[in-house]
Amino acid sequence: MNKKNVFSYFICVLLFVLASFSFKKSPNISGDHPTLQIGAAAPDFNLPAVDGKKYTLASFNSAKILVVIFSCNHCPTAQAYEDRIIKLTNDYSSKGVSVVVIMPNDPTSIRLDELGYTDMGDTFEEMKIRANDKHFNFPYLYDGETEEISKKYGPIATPHAFVFDKERKLRYSGRIDDVEKPSKTPTTLDLRNAINDLLQNKEVQVNKTKVFGCSIKWAEKSDWISKAKDDWAKEPVKLDTISANQLKELITNNNSGKLLLINVWATWCGPCVAEFGDFITMNRMYRRRDFEFISISADEPAKKDKALSFLKSQQASGTNFIFSTDDKYKLIEAIDPKWQGALPYTLLIEPGGKVVYAKDGPIDAAELKKAIVDNPTIGRYF
Repeated sequence: MNKKNVFSYFICVLLFVLASFSFKKSPNISGDHPTLQIGAAAPDFNLPAVDGKKYTLASFNSAKILVVIFSCNHCPTAQAYEDRIIKLTNDYSSKGVSVVVIMPNDPTSIRLDELGYTDMGDTFEEMKIRANDKHFNFPYLYDGETEEISKKYGPIATPHAFVFDKERKLRYSGRIDDVEKPSKTPTTLDLRNAINDLLQNKEVQVNKTKVFGCSIKWAEKSDWISKAKDDWAKEPVKLDTISANQLKELITNNNSGKLLLINVWATWCGPCVAEFGDFITMNRMYRRRDFEFISISADEPAKKDKALSFLKSQQASGTNFIFSTDDKYKLIEAIDPKWQGALPYTLLIEPGGKVVYAKDGPIDAAELKKAIVDNPTIGRYF
């Protein structure tokens, strides 16, 4: 073998070794944070819960088995498993099994267009609302501020379950069962099987499974948010004129096939201006679905430039209209004869023209988002 071939052979071997080392150092697919290995001790934690308490591993000292599940508010798959986690807690609490759920996501690392199937994100305050709405019977802990504990456990997706024995050694890591859709019956109850094996003092027959769900929103991924903001800022903002007849046709919603959110506003209306950002947020959350936000300015046509300037400041790249005449009573009659004329005015209209939400005055953003995702036109994921 000549010197050139020897050198090439050496380089190939070196690259192979480096690649092998890199592969071994990446125990999960994403490579973000290593997933806790079977047999490892449970990392301790000291995290706030939605019930106002703080929990550590010692809080569960009396439990024979501790189940730690990483889940969140916004993920459709996580939502699909909430009732099953509640039932799991009910079924096993009398058998010495404790269940605790940790929310691992940095709320600021979630893009608005990732929230298309939910009415709330993953902030601590929203966790409290979700827990109350769903009547969670297990501690729901927040790790979104530092994600320090989540990095030690290394969940791959939400939900991801970890089962620890009495000595708090990891005996199972993976999915809850093999069926995401709540209306279908699972064929393999992986998490329950692992718990049952441990309760019978057996080795867990299947101690590791793959997980399916939303990726963990690590803080270091927050550059996605900056990119989204840059992209939104580049979207063109237009303001078109609409007549009374065109407005009446729009309200019938006979042709769009979408759930229409319509907001009537004006630049001189303080509450209108104050709440407008909430509509921009909803548009970015739901516009990839059968949903459309439409703003209608009640400013005088001569003030069109002022209205357009405000819309540009809000990055309102959706559908925007300004009423074609100064006659505000024609505007009122065209939109809704029941409307008394006070601004702002907001409507949610199904295909076919059924009004399912009408609000005279400022909206409750949380209430409106819930009305949107609970509407069968777009609905939740499951």
